[in-house]
Amino acid sequence: MIKKIIISACLLISFVSFAQQGTASPYSFYGIGDARFKGTLEFRSMAGVAVEQDSIHLNIENPASYAGLGQTTFAVGGTFATSNLKTTSQSEKAQRTTFDYLAVGIPMGKFGASFGLVPLTAVGYKILNDNTATPGATSAQLEGKGGLNKVYFGLAYQIKKNWNIGADIQYNFGKITTTSIEAVTGIESSTTEVNTSTLSGVNFNIGTMYQTKIDKKLSLFTTMSYSFGSDLNSDITSQITVSGDPDPYDGAPPSQKLKLPSKFTIGAGIGEARKWLVGTTLAFQGEGQLANYYNISQNVKYENYAKYAVGGYYIPNYNSFTSYLSRVTYRAGLKYEKIGLMVNNESIKDVGMTIGAGIPITGSFSNINIGIEFGKRGTTSSDLVQENYLNFSVGFSFNDKWFVKSKFN
Repeated sequence: MIKKIIISACLLISFVSFAQQGTASPYSFYGIGDARFKGTLEFRSMAGVAVEQDSIHLNIENPASYAGLGQTTFAVGGTFATSNLKTTSQSEKAQRTTFDYLAVGIPMGKFGASFGLVPLTAVGYKILNDNTATPGATSAQLEGKGGLNKVYFGLAYQIKKNWNIGADIQYNFGKITTTSIEAVTGIESSTTEVNTSTLSGVNFNIGTMYQTKIDKKLSLFTTMSYSFGSDLNSDITSQITVSGDPDPYDGAPPSQKLKLPSKFTIGAGIGEARKWLVGTTLAFQGEGQLANYYNISQNVKYENYAKYAVGGYYIPNYNSFTSYLSRVTYRAGLKYEKIGLMVNNESIKDVGMTIGAGIPITGSFSNINIGIEFGKRGTTSSDLVQENYLNFSVGFSFNDKWFVKSKFN
């Protein structure tokens, strides 16, 4: 059954995943866009706290987790997002529906493997600077779309009971297109510039997970992962058209090498297996070199990224025969992020809360996950934009046994 689900989902997502606009944030103008992937929904509903070696849920952020899987797992998720964008004088609403991830995890004795497709960043903005009421002033309309995606393959190994190590190789690819239209009030002409950046590169991720008993019921869970910095090739084409000129300029500016920064993540938690868990995750990332020549701004700087999160889950009674709601996994978390961007000397921060539930599918280890994330990013200070967002997410985690020969025909 799971094989049919995987094939159907892959065919569907291949048609729709890269046509989507994954963000409506004006901050996606900078660098290579907004960071999209925040983990599979099970862990995203705990603000990204993923410290336990889970046997039925796939943790894509730490490749060491693959060796802890008990069954072949297929995970897919998507989000309906709404946001209110406001300045000190104006406000606008935006909404979108996005594909978040598709991944498969396969247990192989002491080994475990995983592969999948994940959108990493998204560009999606429309900005209008209207000065048509002022003679001789320049008005501009800016629009951008696209983003960076990855396909990955990872392998993990159980060194000994409760201690796993693993590594991923990731191929990053994507396209970002930006359009700028400028016109001067009183002059019947305009200039349109279209820049297209085709992105590609490879990077690696390693990780380890360890858990140990504190007493008869309680366990301590720890996790650590490191993503190596890597080059990201940016092949750029540019087209500039002046209204009334039948021969636009088509050029190919020199290709650039962007730099994806390294990232270090560490986490720990305490809990009772299949009952409850409380944990924390810390993540730190360098500033990198992410700006193409056409989106460099004097008022923008890149800084180190940092994330601090706490979260956990609670299951009233995972093997209850009388109460379905007692088998549901209830999740929640809090997060604080510095997204690595400074505009007008103002560090852009993201503060939010997550809640969610894992709803078991009767007669299997599979489950449907739902989650809500709400929070605030940015500020109205320093002539900036504040985003108040509310995201509704749905994820599916299907589990089945593969490579097991049936005893009966």
